[in-house]
Amino acid sequence: MPGIAVAIIGLVIFALGYRYYSKFVAEKIFRLDPNYVTPAHKYKDGVDFVPTNKFVLWGHHFTSVAGAAPILGPAIAVYWGWLPAFLWVILGTVFAAGVHDFGTLALSVRNKGQSVGTIADKLIGQRGKILFLFIILILVLMVNAVFAWVISNLFITYPASVLPVFIQIPLAIWIGYAAYKRNMKMLVPSLIALAVMYFTAIVASGTEFLQIDLVRYMGGEDGTGLFGLGAVSTAFLIWIVILMAYVYIASTLPVWKLLQPRDFINSHQLVVGLAILYLGLLFTNPEITAPVTNANADTPWLPLLFITIACGAISGFHGLVSSGTSSKQLDKETDARFVGYFGAVGEGILALVSILAVATFFASTTEFSNAYSGFAEANAIGLGTFVEGAAQLAGGLAIPAGVATTIVSIIVVSFAATTLDTSVRLMRYIISELGAEYRVPALTKTHVATTVAVVSSAALVLIPEGPNGFGSGGYLIWPLFGTSNQLLAGISLLLVSIWLKRLGRNYAVTLIPMIFLMFMTLYAMFQQVIFQWSWWGSDSNMLLFVLGAIIFGFTLWIIVTAFSALTGKFDEEMDEEKKA
Repeated sequence: MPGIAVAIIGLVIFALGYRYYSKFVAEKIFRLDPNYVTPAHKYKDGVDFVPTNKFVLWGHHFTSVAGAAPILGPAIAVYWGWLPAFLWVILGTVFAAGVHDFGTLALSVRNKGQSVGTIADKLIGQRGKILFLFIILILVLMVNAVFAWVISNLFITYPASVLPVFIQIPLAIWIGYAAYKRNMKMLVPSLIALAVMYFTAIVASGTEFLQIDLVRYMGGEDGTGLFGLGAVSTAFLIWIVILMAYVYIASTLPVWKLLQPRDFINSHQLVVGLAILYLGLLFTNPEITAPVTNANADTPWLPLLFITIACGAISGFHGLVSSGTSSKQLDKETDARFVGYFGAVGEGILALVSILAVATFFASTTEFSNAYSGFAEANAIGLGTFVEGAAQLAGGLAIPAGVATTIVSIIVVSFAATTLDTSVRLMRYIISELGAEYRVPALTKTHVATTVAVVSSAALVLIPEGPNGFGSGGYLIWPLFGTSNQLLAGISLLLVSIWLKRLGRNYAVTLIPMIFLMFMTLYAMFQQVIFQWSWWGSDSNMLLFVLGAIIFGFTLWIIVTAFSALTGKFDEEMDEEKKA
């Protein structure tokens, strides 16, 4: 089957979902009010609460949620065949992810720009809130570790991508200053910045001197590095240290100085990247060589498909971004549909092209089956296969293979980096809130909370021992990341359902996807914690067992508490949205 035919079907369904379903949800369920004074205006402080043009905010929101996960998850899930992955991405985006991202944004805007973790106090009580905050804390810690691990490995594998990525930082700072201090429009400067990045990428691809290859500097893969480590391990350590220093600074700066302008550049980068890939798909017109379904899979798709593809179908991390940063920058309440729902659609489009890049990369089904011979093999080669497959599609536009590979790796790194520093910022908020809750004043300080976030994230990447040697933490916790991410999404949908019922509105649009997601995810987590990661399991791992058991137990406790709130009577505690 031609890949472009599958792409057209998916894009048409996305368009219909945004045009009709999101409009129905906006007008009939959330009832957005263009005259409502949003937290960005009510609490404007120039740091976190900043009224922002909806297109700029969409760029920040989209690139914060569209990290490496919507690429990696689908690239792995093609192991079960392209059709199951395609259906979950399409239907999950339209009926689950869009409503989840949109709903958590609307809920936060109606509650002073507070995060879903904080709002849980009003909806299910203080105990539920604390449990939820701990789940969120563990999730963002894993997000930090996974994405730092991904970026460091990409820098080592594709050294030509390093310079263009780092050039973006001063360019973004300049754009932020020009936009907010000189009242310049962001569009033209961000396009210029993107052109500079890609020109640098083209030059660096063919110029060894401009490729920041730390492994080569230390004598190649067999060379010796620092502290008795090999060259590759030393390079990994150096990149982790540099990344953690960067995210410390980026997550403490006012959003307009770096976060917003860099994400606006990345939103254009994503549009350009997606255009290249979809046009390449059109012009090369490759056949899908991956099987429709994999009858010989050594790992069943049910329920693992629904946690392997998290971002790209639905992701709890999106609710943290919606309620943690985006709600504080929303200019008009009616912008929530474009920022929240269309942001989810954008990530669905990225996940779709990830599926197609992998499904059309191999010359034959036999070649695909040899490479994707097992689920473990799919996990190991998924991201690399996407990069090579995407470069192959870009070749349809006469882009040289080396340049295409560099540009694709830049796109993946850029999105992973935006997710990373947004996640560290969110982790700082949560640590500060827990510090206030448990009367530890030091943790409420910005730099103390950020230091705790950065050091613990680095430790989770570097310390655990695993199959990939030094720095295996990100690889090890990837399976738990997907599961806990989906549980968080389910809990967030449950909170939005309680909120809607309290307002006397139809909450089926959030309750139905919540029930489906909770069933699949709890089923998957039970299997993993009990039969896989425990000391008697098939793949015993105490780190994953302990973290997984804590999250599983906390989630069950929250569900019981939340369903009690959902079926019980409400008081008039949440006055803000009652005034709408």
